[in-house]
Amino acid sequence: MRTRALAVAAGLAAALFTSLLFSKPTGNKMDGQFIFRFDTFGDEQLWTDILRMHEVVQSAVSPRTALAVGLKVDSSVLPPSFLSKYSLDDPATTVELLRRNAVVGIVAKVEDRKITSLGVTCALCHSTVDDSVTAGVGNRLDGWPNRDLDPGRIIALSPALTPEQKAVYNSWGPGYYDARFNQDGINGPVLIPPAYGLQNVPLEIYTGDGPVSYWNNYVAVTQMGGQGSFCDPRINVCVSDSPDLVQSKLPALLQYQLSLQKPPPPPGSFDTAAAARGKPLFDGACASCHSGTAFTDAPTLHDAAETGMDPAYAQRSATKKYRSTPLRALWQHAPYFHDGSAPDLPAVVEHYDQHFTLNLTADQKRDLVEFLKSL
Repeated sequence: MRTRALAVAAGLAAALFTSLLFSKPTGNKMDGQFIFRFDTFGDEQLWTDILRMHEVVQSAVSPRTALAVGLKVDSSVLPPSFLSKYSLDDPATTVELLRRNAVVGIVAKVEDRKITSLGVTCALCHSTVDDSVTAGVGNRLDGWPNRDLDPGRIIALSPALTPEQKAVYNSWGPGYYDARFNQDGINGPVLIPPAYGLQNVPLEIYTGDGPVSYWNNYVAVTQMGGQGSFCDPRINVCVSDSPDLVQSKLPALLQYQLSLQKPPPPPGSFDTAAAARGKPLFDGACASCHSGTAFTDAPTLHDAAETGMDPAYAQRSATKKYRSTPLRALWQHAPYFHDGSAPDLPAVVEHYDQHFTLNLTADQKRDLVEFLKSL
């Protein structure tokens, strides 16, 4: 199972990990936006050469099929009449969308109406659209988690995988991804998180393994299949590809990500009076962990038992602990917790009310939920 299609291995010294861990953001914002949206870091070596996804898309993925697995279309690069002139049931239309760079998070080279190579970008999982044209078609919303995306089902389309591997990927479901499965062989997907509101967030991902650039590098090299180097002896992962097409782009990518603001709650989406009553409840019961402007006490980390979370995912990480999740635009990205075990905000409040024996009344729980919806 540890083939290049599932894992990349061997290489760079731990000094690279240290330099990335403490690097500071530099670079040009517009460069970072381009990297986020369109840079594959050379991952065509995985998606084209090994997984042969260009063949699958060319022959069997119509726009209707693509939308059904959560892929999004950027309407801003299409003429107004495009959807009325092309069949949504024809894979050739998907090829044309790719030629126009209209499929969010996928970049392809198209020659004579044939896909010659295909790769993916950061935007695949961490962007969606506003559905302003139709469901799945509209203007880009960078940083929003694509909870419609079924990445496992997409990967399982590859003819290079075994039936056993396809079964694992097909088990994930929309909005879930396991960025460790191809390293440790354990199947335990977690929710795709937001990539907005990262300013002042010291540690990225649920387990706080490192800052944003650490995780960008890990994903680009070990998940996207980009040509680069990543090393973290804490999780026994060390990869070296030359030339490195990832590391030099991390500062600009980080700057762009830090510029992505969390979306404000829609007007009328919460009860302002109830939210005002809920704030002192939050300050008294929640703010010790969800503190500061980012609503997280990271870099402090917590044992799973401390928070009442399932410890399984933490045990696969470098820290073996969980980070207090930054509370950002909670109205936008249900379900909650790393494993999606809380379907809504009332379930989140109920979990902590029971775990910490807060003894909140029904009215207090409702007020606290309204405050959370206001963040």
